[in-house]
Amino acid sequence: MGIPTLISTTTASSVTNVTITSGIDSTYDEYMFVFTDISHASGGSALTFQVNAVDASGYDETVTTTHFEADHLEDDSRARVIYEAGGDLAQSTNPVMLAQDSDDATASSFAGILHIFSPSNTTYVTHFYSRMSGRYNALAATDENTAGYFNLTAAIDEIKFFSSSGNFSGVIQMYGIA
Repeated sequence: MGIPTLISTTTASSVTNVTITSGIDSTYDEYMFVFTDISHASGGSALTFQVNAVDASGYDETVTTTHFEADHLEDDSRARVIYEAGGDLAQSTNPVMLAQDSDDATASSFAGILHIFSPSNTTYVTHFYSRMSGRYNALAATDENTAGYFNLTAAIDEIKFFSSSGNFSGVIQMYGIA
């Protein structure tokens, strides 16, 4: 891995989404998004994302993903690794799930990293993977993993992070990796 170069930092405070519309270009082969202290205002939400190809709008590019997680309850009554079918997308234009909601904004948060590879490439699809860690609403430590690709051969130049329901807060940093 190359040396990360900080491109931008966004501090979200009770917002429904964060949109990054500059800085994703052919300068870097890989972009890394670092999430710190992401919390939702209410339970039942997930942090998701979608992208736009150059000159596109709507944040609805076709994507295929897979999602699995490991969790361990605080009372030690359950520890597991599971395939999460609800986090999968098959040639969908829906947002990609990064992490399911923590139970509430006062007690829980999560952090993690999303990597997107060669978003300016116009020959191959654009691959990505993420790994998020946090406290899930069942009072569990959780490790969520998502991987997939945007099935388009156009350059991607915008990304939007959504709360699936309600508002979220936290810090999102974007790095370029040469």
